[in-house]
Amino acid sequence: MTATATATEKTGARTLEAADVITGARERIDALDDRIIGLIQERMAVSAVIQEARITSGGRRVNLSREMEILNHFSEALGKQGTTLAMTLLELCRGKI
Repeated sequence: MTATATATEKTGARTLEAADVITGARERIDALDDRIIGLIQERMAVSAVIQEARITSGGRRVNLSREMEILNHFSEALGKQGTTLAMTLLELCRGKI
């Protein structure tokens, strides 16, 4: 199999030039995904600190008004899918309620 055939088969592109663009863009997406995962892990750790402080002080584990602020923020920035993303993020950080 030729280099062109291998590159285009791997990317779904029909030309070597398009395959190069796709390969480079995928590398960038992979790097962005790694950063996003790291930020989510950091957010989870910060959320755990907040929950611990709230519970230790006699409060509830979750602050629903704060969660609504987060949902609205994501919705305004990203639309309907932003709300879904925010819900997933909240579940990761505090668990299902």
